[in-house]
Amino acid sequence: MSGIILHQYDSSPFTEKVRICLGIKGLAWQAVDQPVIMPKPDLTPLTGGYRRIPVMQIGADIYCDSTLIVRELERRFPAPSLFPAGNSGHANAVEIWADKALFQSAVLAIFGTLGDGVDPAFIKDREALSGQPFNVAAMKAMAPFALTQIKAHAALVAEHLTDGRRFLEGDAPGLSDAAAYYNFWFIRSFCPGLADRFDDVHGFDAWYARVGAIGHGDRSNMIPADALAAAKASEPVPLDILQSDEALRGRTVALSATDYGRDPIMGIFAGSTHSSLSVLREDTELGAIAVHVPRLGYSVTAS
Repeated sequence: MSGIILHQYDSSPFTEKVRICLGIKGLAWQAVDQPVIMPKPDLTPLTGGYRRIPVMQIGADIYCDSTLIVRELERRFPAPSLFPAGNSGHANAVEIWADKALFQSAVLAIFGTLGDGVDPAFIKDREALSGQPFNVAAMKAMAPFALTQIKAHAALVAEHLTDGRRFLEGDAPGLSDAAAYYNFWFIRSFCPGLADRFDDVHGFDAWYARVGAIGHGDRSNMIPADALAAAKASEPVPLDILQSDEALRGRTVALSATDYGRDPIMGIFAGSTHSSLSVLREDTELGAIAVHVPRLGYSVTAS
């Protein structure tokens, strides 16, 4: 079986969620560093235009969005589980909270604090990504409020730990911990001194240190050309389609995120589960590529 290739950059918060999950599972993987901003000429041939980070590649199968990536890791490498309590319900809820409410507070706190120090090229890129103004002045005004929200979010995490447990679901770490952790890592990495400790939020900082100590598994580096060659030398895995999606089988469709980074992924509808959608693409250089996205937060539109 082809190995795990993660297209990433080190400062990416959503990639940190995945890296912690790789650490929980003790997996070996290869990092392909991609640019923070467009263009991304060594990524989009694999994804069909999708530009967000992280992207996981296993052979000719391309998995977009951290929510799908961590579940594919669980499917392929089930032990140790990312769901140590025996089901994914709690982790699903924590992840949705972290990816939406907590992430938005983190963005306001970080970029409001950085203020005029934010690179204009980054601002332009993120405006293209979101389709909205990247208003640094408004973020600066909101930064103090955002910091109060960050601390309130930390208190929510700490409430899980009042019975003495080491991690959010007990004595073993899981996706809940990785999801809750990565935004606080984002803030503390980008803005040292801003929210480095929450001394009056009992148990939080010790939990944060325990999650950080998990590490990222066995990481090595790969150059982009080798990742493209790995895709070219592989074939996508066989896929099934849910009965409810049979009408789309074989049709040309566009898969698009519904929040931001809506660049469509065009391909032949070839697979679905209750949690994922898949298309097959034929790249002129790489051959057959399967691109997979989460069902939640992504639309499928037939041509």
